[in-house]
Amino acid sequence: MKHELVDLFVIGGGINGCGIARDAAGRGLTVTLAERGDLAQATSSASTKLFHGGLRYLEYFEVRLVREALIERETLLRAMPHISWPMRFVLPVHKYMRFDGATPTSRLLGLVMPWMKGRRPDWLIRMGLFLYDHLGGRKILPATRTLDLSTSDEGAPLNPKFKKAYEYSDCWVEDSRLVVLNARDAQARGARIMTRTEVTQAHRHADHWVVTIRDINTGETHDVHARMLVNAGGPWVGQNIREVMGVNSTQTVRLVRGSHIVVPKLYEHDKCYFFQGTDGRIIFAIPYEQDFTLIGTTDQDHADPDVAPVCTEAEQDYLCHFASQYFSTPLTRDQIVWTYSGVRPLFDDGADSASAATRDYTLTVNTDGGAPVLNVFGGKITTYRRLAESALAKIADHLPVTVKDWTAGVPLPGGDFPVDGVDGLIAKLKRDHPALGNRWARRMIRAYGRDAWTILNVDDWGPDFGATLTGAEVAWLMDNEYALTADDIIWRRSKLGLRLSSEQVGILDAWMQARAAS
Repeated sequence: MKHELVDLFVIGGGINGCGIARDAAGRGLTVTLAERGDLAQATSSASTKLFHGGLRYLEYFEVRLVREALIERETLLRAMPHISWPMRFVLPVHKYMRFDGATPTSRLLGLVMPWMKGRRPDWLIRMGLFLYDHLGGRKILPATRTLDLSTSDEGAPLNPKFKKAYEYSDCWVEDSRLVVLNARDAQARGARIMTRTEVTQAHRHADHWVVTIRDINTGETHDVHARMLVNAGGPWVGQNIREVMGVNSTQTVRLVRGSHIVVPKLYEHDKCYFFQGTDGRIIFAIPYEQDFTLIGTTDQDHADPDVAPVCTEAEQDYLCHFASQYFSTPLTRDQIVWTYSGVRPLFDDGADSASAATRDYTLTVNTDGGAPVLNVFGGKITTYRRLAESALAKIADHLPVTVKDWTAGVPLPGGDFPVDGVDGLIAKLKRDHPALGNRWARRMIRAYGRDAWTILNVDDWGPDFGATLTGAEVAWLMDNEYALTADDIIWRRSKLGLRLSSEQVGILDAWMQARAAS
């Protein structure tokens, strides 16, 4: 019996799995990817939605990671100007800030300058921001500046005790759409993307793997033969090593839960706040979906990847209390309209706390006398493309990869326009489709870029499901972006779940099931 044979079989449809699949397919490798749920259903849709260098990681001396992420911000902006855009961050300065020894930097300062123990000096923050401005060869994003909060709009929503802030640059990204666009581009370059497909076993032979996959919906199973395996299972990467592949490994992941809350809009401007806590943690308050503010994240160890992460009442209280130390009007739990939580699969480096665990990625290849497997530990959404390049460098030791690195600057689907071209596209879309208001047109361009015309240039937009979601858009998502359920659309292809009622969601789901069955 002849079996399907591919070069690379990727387990996991998060950002790392889809990024590697796209890069590999673009180099001419045959690729199959299997994801047991929807694309980005776990960690990759539960981030803080930022392309950022990670200012706080400088306190842990992770300079290489920060530099790589800072360089990537602008590379990624050029490739996806529809789903990513520059954002300014406002960091209020305390007159004195407790320095509790939670980081290597604080411990060092306590040793060499004991008179400053218990304080985070203004100069230290400014020095970190100077490095942040210059480590990454910034060209598009503006530099840090100082704000007088007593007179600026940025100071209006804050407690009057804050007189000064630093404003610096990072970027926003629609995380789950980033995953889907990488999957779409991988498929366009020849990869096979299978969702709702579970890898139940992978048996190693001398020169290939036999991967048994099961269709979640039908229960049917079949085997795929692959010359090399990529384990990009995120929180399940360790489970895949032990239970799916039966491989012995001393390397493990540290699962860290990050939770977020969403509340009605707390301020009118379009900038993000960076708040420091006395416990060594930081949180962001970010303009979200035009009418809301997103606040997060927490750092809590999470024991079991099979236990769905939730934002606990304690975490909700923590985030409300944290933010209330900065905003002039206290934040309470009854203001929360939505919460979400994700599990970050960090490489277990033995750090004392979840906050201190490295956000860098580790890639290991195991051959164990047979076909190779690449295991992906950790990583940040900002460095997913560089992670994929690093993965292909390791894959090239085992497979005939001849094409050089190619993804830098190559646009993702819909993103073939200048970084500053969004407003022009919105105006054009409104001219071409006068029925769209500004909010609707903006949502379409921010989600689909130039693909918005493909979705809307049809004779009939179909039923109106509410919140500007039409049958034409849903049908396009089903046909082109792997959407199978209402949840796929309202929480991962968009965030329209914040606006649709349960009755509307039920109507949408029924329509999708009927269309799929027809």
